[in-house]
Amino acid sequence: MKAQFSQGTLKRLSMMRESEGSQSRSKRPFIVLGTLVGIFFASTAVLAVILGLKSKAAQKNVDNELCVTPYCVKAANYLIESLDETVEPCEDFYHFVCGTWIKNSRIPDDADSINTFSTLRTQLDYNVVDILTPPPSNDTAEPTALDNARILYNSCVNEQNIEDEGTDTILSIVNNELGGWPILEGSSWDNSTFNLFDLLLKLRKYNNDIIFGIGTSVDEKNSQQYDLVIGQSDIGLGQRQYYSNESKITVAYREFIRDLAKELSDNTSMVDTDVNDIFAFEKEIAKHYWTTEERRGRPNATIRTTVGSLTDLLKTSFDFSTYLRSAYAWSGVTLDDSDVVTVHELEYL
Repeated sequence: MKAQFSQGTLKRLSMMRESEGSQSRSKRPFIVLGTLVGIFFASTAVLAVILGLKSKAAQKNVDNELCVTPYCVKAANYLIESLDETVEPCEDFYHFVCGTWIKNSRIPDDADSINTFSTLRTQLDYNVVDILTPPPSNDTAEPTALDNARILYNSCVNEQNIEDEGTDTILSIVNNELGGWPILEGSSWDNSTFNLFDLLLKLRKYNNDIIFGIGTSVDEKNSQQYDLVIGQSDIGLGQRQYYSNESKITVAYREFIRDLAKELSDNTSMVDTDVNDIFAFEKEIAKHYWTTEERRGRPNATIRTTVGSLTDLLKTSFDFSTYLRSAYAWSGVTLDDSDVVTVHELEYL
């Protein structure tokens, strides 16, 4: 049996359905928004947990990697003691980092400067002395190099033996191995016997780089290989500016050469003239000498060539290629024409 509804009843039912649908549609955005907010807070919580775990792991790794050995602690303390924390680093960073070190460091009487490298070299010298001073051990076989170094050191500190031998030893080397020194022979010097190539090579045997220097270094283009290096060597007074004007330094330098020559020879007739000529020659060389600042300011001034092409590159009468081969032959090393040579201070050479 079908229910019968009046028109009024049907109309009211229809209005009720529309009202319920409208309310449902009005609540839907709030439900969606609430769901999104819930997801956001849940994601934030999960992310916070993950970051917290990673932070703990990173802190644990940092703690594990932190060096706390006595050497590391000493190095850290050295750095801290060098700081001048009264200085604002943004205003004068150099003084902030090094201020206290500069204040507490004193230049030795026998040096013209001091820095961390010279301090380390001095400490290294002390360490070497501690190694060479004790007599050789009878229980342990020592390297031949150490034995030879100990013999050399003892000969240097044996002042009595040095006084007994006088100048005989050094004169023997100068005259017999190096071919003599003109300043000691005066007018009797025979210039026809002089050979610059042979002299520089013999001086190199005693680790003296005169006028120019050579060496071996890590290849700038390939750290897995080595190349040869050639460039300017040190000058007598160390710095170019010392030669620019006459000063107590230049006077003392010439007096030193003069006194040395007079100690080695009684023939002093040409000493003053020769000393002035030596200084004039050094002064001319110093005009072409590159300062540290100039070398830093010309990073692209180096040239790469080979042993076989070196002499042609430098365009001088001096045979640099043969010199390199001969110098390395002292150590039993044979150079090939294809071996790479890095040339520094080309204009000087």
